[in-house]
Parts: sequence; structure tokens; C-alpha cells
Amino acid sequence: MINQFVMFIALLTALFLANLPWLNDNLFFFIKLQKKSGWIRWLEWASFYLVVLASGFALESKLMGIVSEQDWEFYVVTICLFIVFALPGFIYCYDLKKILKNRR
Repeated sequence: MINQFVMFIALLTALFLANLPWLNDNLFFFIKLQKKSGWIRWLEWASFYLVVLASGFALESKLMGIVSEQDWEFYVVTICLFIVFALPGFIYCYDLKKILKNRR
């Protein structure tokens, strides 16, 4: 039961971190920038993916006692899942924000 709760929190954290680069103009949520370019957003997103991946390995080690060896398919699936998680923030940043701004 506790493992399911921990995994649910880990997925919610991944969802939050996947959307964070597109929801604000701060670099890594703390450093103020005048304007954040698309490349900086993608680099920030990739670094958040690495943070989520490392925290997943740490959680697996803590909960199971061992980290399973993974092939390349695991990393492809997790990066695709992280891309899907980032879709709402991406749509908000590049489409919805302009529509809402023109509506006022």
C-alpha cells in the first residue's frame, strides 16, 4: 500500500516537473529571466527529466533494495511518457496563452 502511494507521488512530481519549464519564465523555478527562449525551455525540461529519472532510481533502491538493470527501451518509454506529461504546459505556453491574451 505504501509503495503505491509513493509511486503516485512520484508520478505527480514528474507531471509537475515536465510542465514547469513552460508554465513560468524563471529558470529552474528560481532564477529570473527577462525572456526564456525555446532552447532554454527544452534544456530545462531535459534536466528535469534527468532529475525524475535519478529520483526514480533512488526510490527503487530505497523501496526494493536493488536497482534493476534497464535496456534502451526503458529510457525511450520514460522519455516518451515525460513528453506526454509536458504536453499541457507546452500547449498553454505556445497556443493557449496567446488566445487568452487576445481575448482580453
